[in-house]
Amino acid sequence: WRGREGAPYSTLVPSDEVTINYRHGLPVITLMLPTRSERCQFTVKPVVTTVGAFLQDVQREDKGIERAEVFATDGSKVSHATLMEVLLMNDFKLVINNAAYSVSPPVKDKLSSEHATEMEDIKSLVHRLFVALHLEDHQIRKERELLQKLDHLKGELLPLEQMKARIMDSADAKTSRLLWVGLALMSTQGGALAWLTWWVYSWDIMEPVTYFITYGSAMAFYAYFVLTKQDYIYPHAKDRQFLHYFYRKSRKQQFNVERYNKLKDDLAEAEESLRRLRQPLHLRLPIQEISDKD
Repeated sequence: WRGREGAPYSTLVPSDEVTINYRHGLPVITLMLPTRSERCQFTVKPVVTTVGAFLQDVQREDKGIERAEVFATDGSKVSHATLMEVLLMNDFKLVINNAAYSVSPPVKDKLSSEHATEMEDIKSLVHRLFVALHLEDHQIRKERELLQKLDHLKGELLPLEQMKARIMDSADAKTSRLLWVGLALMSTQGGALAWLTWWVYSWDIMEPVTYFITYGSAMAFYAYFVLTKQDYIYPHAKDRQFLHYFYRKSRKQQFNVERYNKLKDDLAEAEESLRRLRQPLHLRLPIQEISDKD
């Protein structure tokens, strides 16, 4: 048996110097510490303990150990990241300083490894049973939390809703007045053109005037498109003017539009979660999974 550099180890220790037994389902590795000249037992958790962690425990127990490594039977070194569960499935060699120990794990560990998948299935079944038995309590507790959240959000929204209603009424009134003023100006312009055409001047004189008025209106509509990137459609123009008055009034009265929108989104989200939670309760159906959006 040779090391990594090709030099033979000075001692090849019999396999009975390192023994592996099982206690309470966990492997217990017993070996002779070279410096202290006494046997020591190491209990490992094969599912979580790595080869590197096991070797570090051995070196911490005996400070005189300068080198501790594990090799497979074909001479290849076993990585420190390998789980002990994998290592204990086959024979291996434990090298401590210049002594090489031949180790043959018992068959019991191999059998337990073969049943590892079955144990995971049993754990999963136990978890599902636990969830099923405590599901109703979880639903009631979650419903209580959502109801408390709804009451809190509604309490914060109430003064904002009242302020918003006043601002909307003011903005709607100003928008309506602006529309009526526009109608009045258009009526006045039409009457003035008719009076100038039939009583003051003739159509020959007024025709160029009406042409330039029409051309000026077209330029105004085009300028509206350049500034707003929207066509001048009366409902859209009315909504735009309404929002202009609304935000200007909101700044004056210190109405936080962003905070109001955030509270409305949180309220809608909580109401949807409560609806999804209550539906299986009333219908006695399996509950739908509700993601925690808090």
